[in-house]
Amino acid sequence: MKMLQAGDKAPQFSLLDANENTLELANLLSQGRVLVYFYPKAMTPGCTVQAQQLRDHQAELAAQQVSVVGISPDAPKRLAKFTERDALNFTLLSDEDHAIADAFGVWGPKKFMGREFDGIHRISFLINQDGTIAHVFDQFKTKDHHQVVLDYLAAN
Repeated sequence: MKMLQAGDKAPQFSLLDANENTLELANLLSQGRVLVYFYPKAMTPGCTVQAQQLRDHQAELAAQQVSVVGISPDAPKRLAKFTERDALNFTLLSDEDHAIADAFGVWGPKKFMGREFDGIHRISFLINQDGTIAHVFDQFKTKDHHQVVLDYLAAN
């Protein structure tokens, strides 16, 4: 697993959202910076807390001209349930074959409860409008993710 770093060009992607509409990174970047956050599985405890915190602080992120998009290997139907259940106010994208997670370098070996398997690592990338990665967020707790991002934005 070779994760992308600040200064690297973000891989362009085209993925289905919760409504099975195709969304491209280029379209998102035309409106400002994008926080692309990778999470393992919709509607699980940690992923729910992280999404709810991003939802609740959406206005603060928007004030910094940052839009949020979450990417997981979940199917669009599961993303739709997650969006509806938690009234999420940002886009979730489906990366079922984990090709985009691979391209960003966030798919790889994990351990959970003594079991080893391949999966998505919980990592976020702040992408500038020119498509370069401004910052990689890989040290945070799910409940604090939003604050780590906001603190970075305030300092930069």
